[in-house]
Formats: sequence, structure tokens, C-alpha cells
Amino acid sequence: MRLNPPTITIFLISLTLALLALVTKLGFIGVPRYLPHQEFWLAISAYITLMIGNLVRGV
Repeated sequence: MRLNPPTITIFLISLTLALLALVTKLGFIGVPRYLPHQEFWLAISAYITLMIGNLVRGV
């Protein structure tokens, strides 16, 4: 299996989602809650985005 480094865009999207999950969990900024366990799903989506960026070439 060959892994590729993600592009800077994919990395920044993943980083933004992870930071939003952290900020939501710690309560620094009042973010409206749309889903139960919103922080968990934001963190999972950040990791999946980064994983796709590593697995797919040119994304």
C-alpha cells in the first residue's frame, strides 16, 4: 500500500475541523449544537479527511 502526503488544502481542512472539535468541547466559544456528541463527529471527520488525503493521490 502506497501512502502519499496530503496536500496543504486537505491538511488545513482537517486541522480546522480538529480545532473546531477542541474549541467546542472545551467551551471557549459558544457553538450551536446540531448533533449529539458533536465534538466526536467533528474529530472523526477531521481524521477521515486526513486519511483520504493520504490514501488518494492528488487530493
